Amino acid sequence: MFNFVCRTLLRNHGRDTYLLSLNLNKIQDFVCPVFVKYIATKSKEQSFTVSYLINSCGLSPESALRASKKVQFETSKRPDLVLTRFKNNGFSETQISHLIRKCPQLLLYNPEKTLLPKLEFFHSKGFSNPDLAKIVCWRPRILESSLKNRIIPSFTYLSNLLQSTEKTITVVKRFPSIICHDLQNCLPPRVNYLLDKGVPEPKVLMFLYNWPEVLVSYSRLKEAVDLVKKMGINPLRSQFVIAIYIMLLMQKSEWDKKFDFYKMCGWSEEQILTAYRKYPWCMMTSENKIMAVMDFFVNKMGWETSAITEQPVLFSLSMEKRIIPRASVLQYLLTKGLLKNKLLSATPFKLCEKPFLQKFVNCYDEAPRLMKLYNEQLNLSKKRNLLQ
Repeated sequence: MFNFVCRTLLRNHGRDTYLLSLNLNKIQDFVCPVFVKYIATKSKEQSFTVSYLINSCGLSPESALRASKKVQFETSKRPDLVLTRFKNNGFSETQISHLIRKCPQLLLYNPEKTLLPKLEFFHSKGFSNPDLAKIVCWRPRILESSLKNRIIPSFTYLSNLLQSTEKTITVVKRFPSIICHDLQNCLPPRVNYLLDKGVPEPKVLMFLYNWPEVLVSYSRLKEAVDLVKKMGINPLRSQFVIAIYIMLLMQKSEWDKKFDFYKMCGWSEEQILTAYRKYPWCMMTSENKIMAVMDFFVNKMGWETSAITEQPVLFSLSMEKRIIPRASVLQYLLTKGLLKNKLLSATPFKLCEKPFLQKFVNCYDEAPRLMKLYNEQLNLSKKRNLLQ
């Protein structure tokens, strides 16, 4: 290292006759002590920082070493104040360790001027200590954002748009990074685009409330809206924004793969689109679940494959907790002639338990037998889950 420094000095000052006449040993006498002192100081800082991160923040030696490359300090005065501030606001030791591992720079923040005002703002809006700790640990960037220029304006904009502080809190809990975005500039064009395409304002707000990360962050919104419109889904229906969400969430390769899988199960392209229009979530169902539902209703319930395309909501229901126990009741009623026609409907499976029991169990003289059959199937499903 010394030789490199000397060569650089001589090369950069080759025209300086005075420097050229210096004895190399004299340069060494000047450079080395300064350089050694610098290295010793940096080494001491890093050693103290690593030790502090391990002992006070709960980081592993490997994580502490990585973090020390981003932040270094000679004393524990400021880091201790920061940790105390987090503890006083309900952060657990595990959460603090996770937070510092992700963003060690926070240890150098002014806890009273930088951290406390932001934490107090969120508390003033109704965030609980546990919720705020989870949000900050998930997205430490929140504490790096300007309270005046970003956090307050974004929260205020969301509250005005949703017309509810409680809903805004829910949105931030679902997508903490939203509070760090310049919402006044990025959201209006997207909201207005959906409104121009015929989506009612309540449906647009439903979109924002349920999937804020998609409406704020995804760049393919216009493409997805156009595709969903071409599929014939009415913009006035909730399925329209749900279909947009799924389109944005899935890569084209994933969509094509799922589309091909439904074809392999015997559905035509039009049947697949019919199912999607009725219940867009069917494109998010796993292939194993699709096969299980198709096998059960076609081979055990005697349905035609085409009948399932009209009832795609079945793919979202639990086989063990809903479909199998309720199907056993319906099949018993059929064998006893208590149902006039075979039900090719998802209605009995969609009902909450109490209405289902009232309509298909308790109203019959065979209610004790039906209830026993129903509970037997439920218990079998519980045992299967315990064995898995």
